[in-house]
Amino acid sequence: MEFMKLIEERHSTRVYQETPVEQEKLDKILHAANGAPSAGDLQAYSIVVVRSPAARESLAKAAVDQQFVGQAPVVLVFLAEPARSSEKYGRRGENLYAVQDATIACAYAQLAAYDVGLSACWVGAFRTRDVQGVVGATEGQVPVALLPIGYAAESPFITPRRPLSETVREV
Repeated sequence: MEFMKLIEERHSTRVYQETPVEQEKLDKILHAANGAPSAGDLQAYSIVVVRSPAARESLAKAAVDQQFVGQAPVVLVFLAEPARSSEKYGRRGENLYAVQDATIACAYAQLAAYDVGLSACWVGAFRTRDVQGVVGATEGQVPVALLPIGYAAESPFITPRRPLSETVREV
């Protein structure tokens, strides 16, 4: 799909079909995430693919009972790895760059999902320790985002955006 059209048409989906996500499509999404820019090309993050219904349900509970998280056939969990970034960039890498790396990778995955005919919804509301437990994260891996992915079972209203005059300024 043409990129600007993808940006304009993409929207968050919170109702998914039960249809499984094909491995080929998931591979394209993960490849896109892996190609995202990162500070110093360190890729200070990891991605956990969650397909198990029980684990997805646990993620939904961890995500303050957002049930749609568990209903998506796949959930990607993006974990920042601050230690990887701090080796090169110190505290700024630890506190900021690793989170940015995971965030950018998730954004690329979200756009790639739409590009291959799937839908997704960025989820940032969750209990960190609970998510860590579900995915077997180490103490040093910090959950940044959950990305439920699947075939849309709804066509949500695309919310309007603030005009550029309100969000952009020059100096």
